Amino acid sequence: MDLLKKIYLIFLITVFAISLNANDKIPAIVSLDWLKQNKNNANLVIIDLRPKEEYKKGHIKSAVNVPGLKSLFDDKFFMPKLDYLKELFSNAGIDSNSQVIAYDNGDFIWAARFYWILEILGHKDVGILKVGYSSWLKSQLEISTEEFKPKRKEFIARIDNEKVQTKLSTLLSIGKKTIIDGRKESHYIGKESLAKRFGHIPTALNYECTQNYQVTSNGNMMKDLDELKSIYKDIPKDKEIVLYCDGGAEAALNYIVLQELGYKVSVYDGSWLEWGNDLEVPVNNPSKIK
Repeated sequence: MDLLKKIYLIFLITVFAISLNANDKIPAIVSLDWLKQNKNNANLVIIDLRPKEEYKKGHIKSAVNVPGLKSLFDDKFFMPKLDYLKELFSNAGIDSNSQVIAYDNGDFIWAARFYWILEILGHKDVGILKVGYSSWLKSQLEISTEEFKPKRKEFIARIDNEKVQTKLSTLLSIGKKTIIDGRKESHYIGKESLAKRFGHIPTALNYECTQNYQVTSNGNMMKDLDELKSIYKDIPKDKEIVLYCDGGAEAALNYIVLQELGYKVSVYDGSWLEWGNDLEVPVNNPSKIK
């Protein structure tokens, strides 16, 4: 092979490698290093799920503010209507080519719900930032106080109904699928409740979503998958899993982790705020058992 052909071959390999890398799917849990290496990607969309007032005080440069509590629920704490979500995501600059990173203040539940809703609507190229917004994060990335207005793009939804459960489908899952309650233990055992009734859905196991991250001097940080694998090691993989919490945000964080660990998972959108206010569905309340 002469020199010219060798140079041409190296060129083709390089172009292919760059193209392959550009099409790599974003990690479900995005490291700070990944973000630094890909921050100039024209298709990268960064979403800040914190309240508007916090966003205005400082945010990752070029991040779009989508306040989680106000944007990702309707007035009954269900997922908003499709038309609303399509407009929300279009105005955030998301289309089929976008790689989306979501972050919040370190609770991770708002970023996780954003992730879950995007997946329901067929957009798989999404991840949550491994660290929450903190003083340390501000020292690692370029920060802005100017509101970022992205160019509007056309978000096209492709609904994946397997990722969301209703009250009826959850009721039918009792004894057939694994059900996981992502609330804190005091709610699970019936000592506290945000609904009229106390306790949990029968057969549900309690895995608090806070087990998925740790509090550090650099702010809250998602645990590594090896550590998370040990937390969920007793859950069988031969059954589908239905996740719930109070309103569908904490469960979304369990959803991301369990899906990454190889489980088939979905979220009961109405969660305890619907189930616990319905007198016709069964409830287990350990706090009343003597």
